[in-house]
Amino acid sequence: MTITCTKMASYMLVSFVVCGLFAPFALTSPTPLVIWHGMGDSCCNPLSMGSIKSMVEEQVKGIYVRSLEIGSNIIEDTENGFLMNVNKQVTMVCDKLAKDTKLANGYNAIGFSQGGQFLRAVAQRCPNPPMLNLISVGGQHQGVYGFPHCPGDNSTLCDYVRKLLNLGAYNSYVQSFLVQAEYWHDPLNEEEYKKASIFLADINQENVVNQTYKTNLMKLKKFVMVMFTEDTMVEPRESEWFGFYKPGSGTELQDLRNTTLYTEDRLGLKEMDSQGKLVFLTSDTDHLQFSKEWFTKNLIPYIKE
Repeated sequence: MTITCTKMASYMLVSFVVCGLFAPFALTSPTPLVIWHGMGDSCCNPLSMGSIKSMVEEQVKGIYVRSLEIGSNIIEDTENGFLMNVNKQVTMVCDKLAKDTKLANGYNAIGFSQGGQFLRAVAQRCPNPPMLNLISVGGQHQGVYGFPHCPGDNSTLCDYVRKLLNLGAYNSYVQSFLVQAEYWHDPLNEEEYKKASIFLADINQENVVNQTYKTNLMKLKKFVMVMFTEDTMVEPRESEWFGFYKPGSGTELQDLRNTTLYTEDRLGLKEMDSQGKLVFLTSDTDHLQFSKEWFTKNLIPYIKE
């Protein structure tokens, strides 16, 4: 039997659906979420990113969550968080996201620790598919000037990283593959940092203003930054809010709004701030130490947008 728009009684509901009369009330799926883990972690660790993925899926019914694996397995994923050129990682991720049809209409992104600045690079370099909200949880957007603690269980890797940083973070060989060197920011040697840094100096527009980077970042609806006020891993912790040491000082700090990056609006952050797109949150804990309740209250609203 063919159902038309003239059918009545028991066929009325079906007729409405077929005729498109319920179209304005059609349910839409939640915005997908992309996760990028931090140093010493992996995409699917059940005690960290696996737990985050499950928690989001529990609280946002029907959401598609993609936790990024950098490599072909969890071991590679963990090692690449230390020993794979960040620019190559970003290119790899951009390719993965572009091929994921579930993200075609846009996605929200959440990066943990160094995953925060890596996802910002994705937003600046790869606008398709579009990133809508970026949540950086303890990301070091002005880099680090210290390596006090190394997360994860691999003490051998941590010792190796420290030795290489001591050898010279701006050595071209070290820069070519050591992840932490690529966002090492020496405030006592700003010129060398600007000249030698192959990742952070680029995405922070230190040498030239790439208008495409600026335009793409400003497309974000919200850029949420979480700083851990008791952070013992990130030096300085203010980097999690785009603050850093004043040039020439390893002790005196300045916040984002007093940096050249902001006052000259080299990245669009000043304009985004005036538009209410920048969100600054705190957790009164150590690095990445937050409760489910804190996450639900503070971050889930931006994941649901």
